[in-house]
Amino acid sequence: MSRAVAITGAGCLCAAGMSLDSSFDSMIRGERKPQPPRSFYSDHTEAYPVFELYDSLPATDVDGELLRTTLLAISATMEAIADAGFIGNELAQLRVGVCIGTTVGSAMNNEEFYSEFRKGADPDMAPIDRYLRSNPAAAIARHYQLDGPCQTVVNACSSGTDAIGIGAAWIRSGYCDIVLAGGADELCRVTYNGFASLMIYDALPVKPFDVHRKGLNLGEGAGIMVLESDKLLAKRKKTPRGYVLGYGSATDAYHLTAPHPDGRGLRRAISEALQTAAVSPEQMAFVNAHGTGTPDNDKVESLVIADLFPGVPFVSTKGYTGHTLGAAGAIEATLTLMCLERQKLPENIGFKTADPQLLIQPVSRVTEIDGTIALSESLAFGGNNSAVVIALERLP
Repeated sequence: MSRAVAITGAGCLCAAGMSLDSSFDSMIRGERKPQPPRSFYSDHTEAYPVFELYDSLPATDVDGELLRTTLLAISATMEAIADAGFIGNELAQLRVGVCIGTTVGSAMNNEEFYSEFRKGADPDMAPIDRYLRSNPAAAIARHYQLDGPCQTVVNACSSGTDAIGIGAAWIRSGYCDIVLAGGADELCRVTYNGFASLMIYDALPVKPFDVHRKGLNLGEGAGIMVLESDKLLAKRKKTPRGYVLGYGSATDAYHLTAPHPDGRGLRRAISEALQTAAVSPEQMAFVNAHGTGTPDNDKVESLVIADLFPGVPFVSTKGYTGHTLGAAGAIEATLTLMCLERQKLPENIGFKTADPQLLIQPVSRVTEIDGTIALSESLAFGGNNSAVVIALERLP
């Protein structure tokens, strides 16, 4: 079986837009709208900006049994499935797997329940039942009546990238005809306060790779890809949007929150992704960087990119979406596909002044690219690093 796994559909919603097309178009226009959170309150004296979704989600929850992360995931899945050309209950007739990455996953939103429990009370278990039914992968499988492999990946901020890599492996190994793969995460008061307490939150809009960067801004959203086997592709006579060529994952084994100073794990993850894709660094049209805007991440990541991809343009899209945690890698993979299709990169918004300690600089304006292959990479707490190679064409 070919190492290339076809992408026949993609969906994305985030603060940049409520669809993949609208997200990309607003980024090309240089638009972003970080604001103080509206969906929850915090006692912090500083109202840190977030990238929140204010529009109604396409997925509805008539019975009130699903939490927001799951509704985000189903909403992006609806777009991806429609993009792939499936209608009605067609998916239920196929071997369809679901692999979704998340970090928050609505797990920390039942503060009232936890507070009552810690006080020795006997709180109603309805919030926990609702949380369990809101497992994003299981909820998508239930929504579409799918009975293939089902996995929720919780691997910090590399979760979405890992889910796509795992989903592609399921296709390559013949487990599935289709895999719905990606990530979803919502804004949450606990994570908002947690990142503020770590002092890696910027009180102004995030500035990836800028000398004045102070930290990240949180965001929310979901990104989903429909991955499809060659056999089903031929039967449907469907033209893919692109391909997942390769995937790599490695850990620094260095620190709970800080990346290894030399990017040890990231280098291994990229090397594995390129090796499984059978491509070289010189073939990359661009690199979609993790680019959180934190001093350590951007320093380490720019060091690795400068060393492995000299002269290759790179960009962080988190200036438009915020850091969507477990959804980040999946959202960025769909945006990587769009950039390849449109042959252009948005400006690395927030970048104004070069950091003399960084060997390279991101694109500072809308930039035309020339090529059909790109790398999207994710760095995460726990020293997790993941990378996926996306292409428009199947390589020989």
